[in-house]
Amino acid sequence: MTRGPTLPAHRLPHLPTPLDAFNAAPDAEAGALLLHCLHSLRWSRRIADHRPYPDVESLLAAADEAAYDLSPADLSEALADECLPELPEDTYSAAHTALTAAHAAYEAKFGHVFVIYLGDTPAAESLDRVLEGIRSRLTNDPEEERIIAAEELRRLAGQRLAEKLRGAGQYPSAAPPRGATSPNAPAPGK
Repeated sequence: MTRGPTLPAHRLPHLPTPLDAFNAAPDAEAGALLLHCLHSLRWSRRIADHRPYPDVESLLAAADEAAYDLSPADLSEALADECLPELPEDTYSAAHTALTAAHAAYEAKFGHVFVIYLGDTPAAESLDRVLEGIRSRLTNDPEEERIIAAEELRRLAGQRLAEKLRGAGQYPSAAPPRGATSPNAPAPGK
């Protein structure tokens, strides 16, 4: 049996990616996306001002570098906008009590919310990791803890930005919500 002539492959037109949209977005929209990742105006302006980025990895590298350059005021601004992670609905009340007490002790000592990058930590282990992190970091002096908190924020910002730009769809252009300290818990709006 013979077949007819082979048709040339059908190519889809280039569809814009989230990175394309970020690169072409007005400054206010790009800034809003970045503030969803880390609430530092200086950090977000620095990244937005260097657009366009050739790929997500270049953008993430720029975000990482900018996060290393956070001044104490920038860090305070970013930490002030972070919020506590939400616990799964089925978490028992003793865990809520333990986490609330640990956060209160941390905030009383350091003056800001506890932040931790959970990365690939399974959801079932997140609570234990947060409690362990708070308890171990309560022994730090304030300067040492600011350095650790800045590193955790840097890692969180990179993760949040990667999720927004590697995911499908457009990013929100509304005012940024308070950041979450867990990748599994979206933060409520401000």
